[in-house]
Amino acid sequence: MAYVPGVALLAALAVGCSAGSDGSATDADSKPGGPTVTTAPPGKYRTLPAPCRAVPASTLKDLLPGVAELPRQQQEKALRGSPTITYDTDRKVGCSWKADAPDSSRNLSIDFERVVSYDPLVSDDDRARSLYVKKENAAELPGGTTPGTAPEKGAPTSAGGGEKGQEKETGKAGDGKGSADPSPSASDSAGTSSGTPGTPGGGDEDLRPRVVDGLGDAAFLDDLLTRAGSTAQHRTVSVVFRTSNVIVTVRYGEQPALVTKVPDSKELQDKAQALARKLAEVISE
Repeated sequence: MAYVPGVALLAALAVGCSAGSDGSATDADSKPGGPTVTTAPPGKYRTLPAPCRAVPASTLKDLLPGVAELPRQQQEKALRGSPTITYDTDRKVGCSWKADAPDSSRNLSIDFERVVSYDPLVSDDDRARSLYVKKENAAELPGGTTPGTAPEKGAPTSAGGGEKGQEKETGKAGDGKGSADPSPSASDSAGTSSGTPGTPGGGDEDLRPRVVDGLGDAAFLDDLLTRAGSTAQHRTVSVVFRTSNVIVTVRYGEQPALVTKVPDSKELQDKAQALARKLAEVISE
């Protein structure tokens, strides 16, 4: 009678040893105090919109006044845009448009860049944030980050002092230290609709290059006025914003037909910002 419990005891021990061997393999991977490797999360966006279809035809006609005057076939071609040549459309795409009107020519381009971090310890968002900050610093915004606007997390504030605060040779709009036009007219100096940006405290809207609030996770606007020799002045307004792991750049420019005319900063800035906000909605859809 004592033999039966012994067999049962041996069976129980065998089961216990089997369970212990399985458990020991698991415990080896989770030893107390061992290093825990955590892979950074992927970015929110895995695809990019079709750039040449991202801007509605009605918006393009407003941004490129000369298009409306073209014959139907030429108009359709102009509205179609020219896709940017890239070698990885999964990561970067773009499109550009141009139209000539009797009084000026205008050009528009948009670029989408989906940032992917190949470092398992760095998230796509962090990598995109780093690239965005480099773009903002390169823009040399006067005065640095706009008061009340938080800079990128973990990133240096935008440039404002030293070499970063100086004007580019081509003539950054709005600072007054360097002008693309060495002899502006009186109306230009007064900050009228000729396109000279206003300054804080002067009653005019501040149209200098600056950080833009309420657009994506971070955004800035640049305004550059150039003149090549005796040709008319060309103004290009750029709006760059980041939303998660995607960086979007909008460039909108105008060159008047008359050498004496200066492109209007406010009009170009307002339209470039409005388009950037529409593109932010397109990405989120």
